[in-house]
Amino acid sequence: MSQSLQNPDFLAGEILLFDKPIDWTSFDVVNRVRIMLCRKLKVKKLKVGHAGTLDPKATGLVVLCTGRATKKIEEIQAEEKEYTATLKLGAITPSYDLETEESETFPINHITAELIQEKLQQFIGKIEQIPPVFSAIKVNGKRAFDYARKGKELELQARTIRIDNIEVLRFELPELEIRIQCGKGTYIRSLARDIGTALDSGAYLTQLRRTRNGNFQVENAWTIINFEKTLAIM
Repeated sequence: MSQSLQNPDFLAGEILLFDKPIDWTSFDVVNRVRIMLCRKLKVKKLKVGHAGTLDPKATGLVVLCTGRATKKIEEIQAEEKEYTATLKLGAITPSYDLETEESETFPINHITAELIQEKLQQFIGKIEQIPPVFSAIKVNGKRAFDYARKGKELELQARTIRIDNIEVLRFELPELEIRIQCGKGTYIRSLARDIGTALDSGAYLTQLRRTRNGNFQVENAWTIINFEKTLAIM
C-alpha cells in the first residue's frame, strides 16, 4: 500500500517514500519528483533531496525530503538499513554487480551451507570495508566511477562500517540470497565481493533491493507512476 498524502505541504516539508526502479539513479528519482512538484505547485524552485543513494542496478526504498524536511536527511541516513541481495558465487565483475561483464571465474563445488554460515559470522559487527571503484565516492573532486569507467587505476581507502545481521534466505549453487541489516555507508556490492573471497571463490551481486530505512518500509512506498497519477488528481 502506498504512503498516503493528506493535505500535504511540500514547501513546508514532506517525507516521501519511493520504490526506485532498476537502472534509475537516486538522483533520477529526485529530479523527476522535483519537476512534478514544481509543476503542481507552479513554482520554479523546490528543495528536494534523498536520504541515501541506491546503485542504478538496485531497486527499492529511496526516502525523499522536500522543503524544510530536507533538514532531516542526515538523521534519516543514520538509521539502520535493510536489504535483500542475490549473489552469484564463482565469478566476479569489476563493478561487483551486473553493470560490467564477468572478468574471472572460480571453483564453487567446495561451498556448502555450513561453510557459508561459518564465513558470514566474520562480517557481523564493526568491520573495515573497501568501497567499490564503481561508486559515487569523490576522489580529487571527481566521482570514483568516472575514473573506473575510463579504465584508470584507483585505490580507495577502507572505511569502518557496521553490519548488524546477515540471514541466509536461499542457497542453491551458484546463487546465494541473503538479508542484511546494516549501518550507514555500507556497500552491499563490496560485501558480496568479500563474501566470495572468504569462501575461497568469487561473488558478485545479481539483484539488490533496499526494503527498509529505519522505520520506513518499501511496502509503503510510491512508484513514480502512481505518485504522478495521485498528484494529478489532488
